[in-house]
Amino acid sequence: MEPDLTTAPNLLPVLEALQRREPIFHRPELGTTRRDFEAMTEPDFWEVGASGQRYSREYVLDVLEERYQQPFDDDWETSDFHCQEIAAENYLLTYTLKQGQRVSRRTTLWRHTAQGWKIVYHQGTLVAER
Repeated sequence: MEPDLTTAPNLLPVLEALQRREPIFHRPELGTTRRDFEAMTEPDFWEVGASGQRYSREYVLDVLEERYQQPFDDDWETSDFHCQEIAAENYLLTYTLKQGQRVSRRTTLWRHTAQGWKIVYHQGTLVAER
């Protein structure tokens, strides 16, 4: 039932670079300010949350700005990374994120630009208990 999620050997450097950036917005070493998050995302970035709700870039930036104004616990674990190039300099990264008992499958569309890595789209889908 599961797909073969083996990253092509020529994409392993991209996979490694993107793994260091995921989960998005949970890496304080990459920034914690609105300006940092703006720099990480393309102007037309948007996401679909685990609820299925669509969120605009502005909404996500507002939430992140509020979240990082106070200390909070951010315990997570990632696994099952897979990367594929879907167009020139555009990469689909998928992985599993575990946050306590909450497990979700994550998908991020990344674009490599002259300014560095930019997030184009993100989605999280909760894994149903079996």
